[in-house]
Formats: sequence, C-alpha cells, structure tokens
Amino acid sequence: MALPQQEDADKSGILEDFLSDPGYLYFLIQGDSEQVLQRLPDHAVDMCITSPPYWGQRKYEGESALGNEPRWQEYVTHLMSIFRHLKRVLKPDGSFWLNIGDTYVKKNLMGIPWRVALALQDDGWILRNAVVWDKMKGSPDNAKDKLRNVHEELFHFVLQPTYYYDVDAIRNEPGKPYYRDGRIVTPTGVSGAKYEQQIRKSKVLSETEKEAALAALADTLRKVEAGELPDFRMVIRGTQRSTHSDSTEYSGRASELKAKGFAILPYHKNGTKPGDIWHIIPEDQWRKDGHYAVFPLDLCELPIKATCPVGGIVLDPFAGTGTALVEAVMLGRRGIGIDSSRSYLSEAEKRLARVCAEQRQRVLAQGGLFDDGTISAETEKHKMPSRVLRKARQPRKPRRVSSNLGGATLPIPFEDLR
Repeated sequence: MALPQQEDADKSGILEDFLSDPGYLYFLIQGDSEQVLQRLPDHAVDMCITSPPYWGQRKYEGESALGNEPRWQEYVTHLMSIFRHLKRVLKPDGSFWLNIGDTYVKKNLMGIPWRVALALQDDGWILRNAVVWDKMKGSPDNAKDKLRNVHEELFHFVLQPTYYYDVDAIRNEPGKPYYRDGRIVTPTGVSGAKYEQQIRKSKVLSETEKEAALAALADTLRKVEAGELPDFRMVIRGTQRSTHSDSTEYSGRASELKAKGFAILPYHKNGTKPGDIWHIIPEDQWRKDGHYAVFPLDLCELPIKATCPVGGIVLDPFAGTGTALVEAVMLGRRGIGIDSSRSYLSEAEKRLARVCAEQRQRVLAQGGLFDDGTISAETEKHKMPSRVLRKARQPRKPRRVSSNLGGATLPIPFEDLR
C-alpha cells in the first residue's frame, strides 16, 4: 500500500502506517522537534542519533529557536525538554547518540557538550561512552593565544543497564600472523621472545611459576599459529604492571598475578573493539545545499551497526539533509527524520530516494527476488526492497517489487499528523 498523499485524505494514520509496515524505509516530518516527538507513540524507535543546532554558532533554516537562546542555561533547558520526549519514544533497550559542539563567550570555552551530558545524567540517562570525534582538519583559526579546535564530542546514552548492543558488528577485523626468523609473530608484532626472556630472568617468580608461565606462553603462540587466537599480551609479575591497578581489591588481574605470577590477555577471536577516539573527516559533499552543520555519514555508521538491529528504526529529531537516515537505509535499517526546515527535508528526500534507487538496482542485479504485489506509478521512484527474501539459484527476471517495500514520498507537514 502507498501512504496517503491526497490533500483531502485522512492523514491521522500516516505515521501509524509507517510504523506498522516494515517495508517503508524512511519518513520525514516537517515541524518543531519537541512538538512532533509528543505525537510519536511510546517505544517506537530503536535508536536515536542526532546533532542538534549548536548554541550561538550559526543560523539554521526553519522556525526552530533552538541554539538562539540568550543564555547557555536556557539552551540546556530547551534540549532537556526535547530529550524527555525522546526518552518516552525510545525503546527501553534503545540507545541515544548525541553529537554536539562547543562555543566561546568572551574567550571562555563554555563546555556546552558536557553541560548537556551531565544534565542528561541528572535526568536519568546512563552515559556509556564519550567519543572524541577528531575531525582531522578544521577551519583556519587566527587566534594567537589558543590551540585550534578540531574535535567534537559524541555521547552514547542508554536508559537501562542492559540494552541492545551488537559488538561483533563493529569489531576491527583481526590481522594475520606472520613468520620472522622462524618464529610466529602476531599482527601487532608479538613473537613471545621478549616475554620468554623476562620469565627466565625473573627474580620474583618461583621455578614452578616460571615453568607454568613458559608453558602458557608456548600454548598461546600455538593458538596464534593455528588461527585460534588473533593476538595477545602477557603480564608478568615484577615486570609489567597490572592493567588497572596493583591492588587486588580493585583489579582481578592483580589477583591473578598474585596467585600465578603471570596473566595471558587474549584478543577476541573476531577482532578488537573500536576505541573512543574516531578520526573522521567532516563531510563536504552536501554543503551546496545550504546546511552548514556538516554531519558525516561515517560518524553514523558505527552507532547504527552497534545499537540498532537490522530492520529497526533510527530517529533523528534534527534531521537536516538526512545524513543519519541515509546511513540507516544503506545499512538495512529504517529512519524517521524531523526538521523545521522544508528545504532541508526536500534535500533529504532527494538523497534518500537516490539511495533507495541505487540499492534497489544493486539488489536486483544480484538476482534478488521479492514479494509479488503492485506499485503505484506516483510512488514507484521512491520504492525499494527492504530485504532480499531469497536469492535466485539461477539468473532469472525478478518479480515485481511489492508495494509495501519502499520509502514514503514525504516530507509530511506536522499539522497533517494531528
């Protein structure tokens, strides 16, 4: 089915149609974020990633006053009011990723990102990570009494201690071991020779502990050579310090060192987890659309992969030209975008339609087959299959794409949702 587009149609069910039909991939709403969020049902989205207007930095299109408050305290209060509605709309096991920049007032860096983050914690949110986005380049800075500002924060919040998180979807692919001088060497250069030397020369390990440590080291290297373990580190009593503390009260590793004299720290077989410093160059491609807040696709990739299940819904209440939604659709998720600027949302619609068309052609070229159905000529260019239901065993012409597999020809004005 197609979403109602006629002016005289009853549009109160448009949003409900989108939420209930997993085939529609994106939904754009023009209006004030706080007012629109009040209209969304409870627990409707799997995650939110957004970058709201920064305080006192630039003028955005649209009617929203956010970012233009006279005092930073009013800005934080305004954001808290919006995010309280988000708390209701987000699923209990969902995640909220917030990118926000800082600003100076009379040479004083205001610390806006952390003021917002601490206010969110006071409001019941759990802060899991504070990612440093290293933008790797920045605008020219003519100030002669400070460093250039080339980073922003990306905060990860959740509502409860247990939540959806697919860590394997974001792991760094492990490297391959190699041989050097007849010895197996891990991808990070560990051959075990240094550890072996430290064990043999140790004056704090007993002979029994030395034998056990050497045996454990040999077994670990065997696992690396057999492909059972990608990499490792070794901690030896009296040589390396424990990872966090030498106190057994605070460190389980310290307890292991005290009991055995050594500890093997294996890397995960699927690779290491990403760190909390991300080196991502800001996106330049869409500056021609008049939106000056450059939100790169790469900044959205890891959060969406980790905290939104495939087919889940990503919300951006300050969607701008739709970068978060574009990334969501490309990763097999769905998206809801809200913005007060119709021109921004029109550009978002073009981007999303183009991505949908490209993905549809790519899937069809691979021989994907989809549900039978009909599709209206008015909405066909905005439609795409949300998933490949099965792969053709032999090349054949795909059936028609079901009408419920696609995106909506929007944006819908907020008043039409009432």
